[in-house]
Amino acid sequence: MTAPTTVPTLRSYVAGAWHSPDPAGARPLHDAVTGEEVARLSSAGVDFGAALSYGRGVGGPALRELTFHQRAGLLKALAGHLREHRDELYAVSARTGATLSDSKFDVDGGIGVLLAYASKGRRELPNDTVYVDGAVEPLGRGGTFVGQHVATPLHGVAVQVNAFNFPVWGPLEKLAPAFLAGVPSLVKPASPTAFLTSALVELIIDSGLLPEGSLQFVAGGVGDLFDHLTGQDLVSFTGSAATAATLRTHPTIVRESVRFNAEADSLNMSILGPDVAPGSPEFDLYVSGVVAEMTIKAGQKCTAIRRAFVPEQHVEAVVEAVSARLATTVVGAPDAEGVRMGALASLDQRGEVRRNIAALADAGRIVHGDPGKVDVVGADAERGAFLSPVLLTADPDRAEPHAVEAFGPVSTVMGYSSIPQVVELAARGNGSLAGSVVTADPAVAREIVLGVAPWHGRVLVLNERDAKESTGHGSPLPALVHGGPGRAGGGEEMGGIRGVLHHMQRTAVQADPDTLTAITGRWVRGSQRRETDVHPFRKHLEELRPGDTIVAGPRRVTQEDVEHFAEFTGDTFYAHMDAAAAAANPLFGERVAHGYLVVSLAAGLFVDPDPGPVLANFGVDDLRFLTPVRFGDELTVTLTCKQLTPRDTAGYGEVRWDADVTRQDGESVARYDVLTLVAKKETAS
Repeated sequence: MTAPTTVPTLRSYVAGAWHSPDPAGARPLHDAVTGEEVARLSSAGVDFGAALSYGRGVGGPALRELTFHQRAGLLKALAGHLREHRDELYAVSARTGATLSDSKFDVDGGIGVLLAYASKGRRELPNDTVYVDGAVEPLGRGGTFVGQHVATPLHGVAVQVNAFNFPVWGPLEKLAPAFLAGVPSLVKPASPTAFLTSALVELIIDSGLLPEGSLQFVAGGVGDLFDHLTGQDLVSFTGSAATAATLRTHPTIVRESVRFNAEADSLNMSILGPDVAPGSPEFDLYVSGVVAEMTIKAGQKCTAIRRAFVPEQHVEAVVEAVSARLATTVVGAPDAEGVRMGALASLDQRGEVRRNIAALADAGRIVHGDPGKVDVVGADAERGAFLSPVLLTADPDRAEPHAVEAFGPVSTVMGYSSIPQVVELAARGNGSLAGSVVTADPAVAREIVLGVAPWHGRVLVLNERDAKESTGHGSPLPALVHGGPGRAGGGEEMGGIRGVLHHMQRTAVQADPDTLTAITGRWVRGSQRRETDVHPFRKHLEELRPGDTIVAGPRRVTQEDVEHFAEFTGDTFYAHMDAAAAAANPLFGERVAHGYLVVSLAAGLFVDPDPGPVLANFGVDDLRFLTPVRFGDELTVTLTCKQLTPRDTAGYGEVRWDADVTRQDGESVARYDVLTLVAKKETAS
């Protein structure tokens, strides 16, 4: 039977074109609020092997031609485009059962991830196509054989298989680090909310902002997709632990050693510290956190609080306070007045949550809510996937609260008697994405955090001091790893530049310094320097090259210099001013010059004083004082252009200089990097 023409069948975007499947046999998708059919879903006819080949052959090369900064600029532009269309996404999101605040959490959160990675890409990555990882490693005594780790993009496709609960944030949080790394993505959303991800992808493709082949989308099942993976591809999965285990052991993933990252369901916990009593600010923060995690997205968050551990003497008080707030939570259609919690994603999901609540109730009792009945505003309680928030209590020694997850507005309160006990209880979840500790006592925080950390990907410590700025118990943050050990999947998502490097291959390059300089684009100590008649500070950004060098000096250091510097700065440390005390110092044996005086004298030697391309010195890195400078020593500084980082959106770029200050016998007394901003010639003209 052919689907009604009024119900669209979601299209896939593969191999540079939209693919429309035959609607016959396609899976119906329903409005979570009304139960109406909103779309149909099928990946029939998609050539998954061709899709992966297209990503590798078209998307990958296009991305790898761009620098990290250029990719970051495209992410920023994409974020701006989606922000202009977010009202459209909110409207579609409401059909997943999300309230407006839920929709903003998902949509604006995803846009925020793009902006965060755009910013990190410009600030923390070079304007280049290769990432230099760590310091140069000396491999020989003479300095002619050295090693350097570099990271380059994998030549595959980042396949993401997503969960239903965050149809916008989920794809974007995976797309951003892969794109910034230079790896194309293939997005496969979970079926119940695939119509929202489809709307997102259409906006992205229609924008024309991203290079062709850098984003593909499959609406429906994965078919034989995994059979076509190679060792250059990656898979990132969010969903159930059972499905993660099945995918992880797929023969191709095992045979080809495909990078596989899973973020699985977990029984996240929140601990009320033993120092916290009812009536305190921290007690109220704890109650608010439990209620928020139960009701935001109708509790359909992989980081939501499933286990609420509280001191035994406060179990009743916590139950009463949480129940009182849940009693005022209005459930219903997202657009109905006063509604604070919408529907679950589907009727099937509601049925699964009800079954899991029954299993949890066998280990304890329901103290608030009725899984079989809920008062709903603006909608039919049975046609829509509505469920009452359900709060339980249980014996913490029972297995069920630590093994059964009801992925909805459900949490279980359990008492504990000591910190060692609650740490052991937290660990019984066998690995969680996120945990939280609410305490005003730093010593309590330390004991609990270090105790539970091996079983958690992130731990929030919440108190009155940080509450105003805190993003809450389980909010994913692009700068921090999002993932967890054990049951939670055993992997990490996002995590700032860590997430980018996950999509790249780290390679140890062993070579002579000149070759390493050529490969990395950064001057390496021991490679050739180029002294020219033109002072490097007189060169614009485009005219500089790694290896450009100036040698300046010598400058004799006198006792008068040291005493003047001490008087001028107030730094009268005894090693500089007291001959007897300095003589007794085993490191010096006599008065020595201030280290910062040495750096200041070096600057006086290499700086060109007249106005020119150098706009500012904005810092030094890796400063080390290597050998004492004594009265009468003569200093020479060798300043070498080390790294150039143009800024695409500014009339200048960053230049890193290697500074090596030596004394008359050639021994280095100080080494450091000088950081400057240098104008572009095109701007100056």
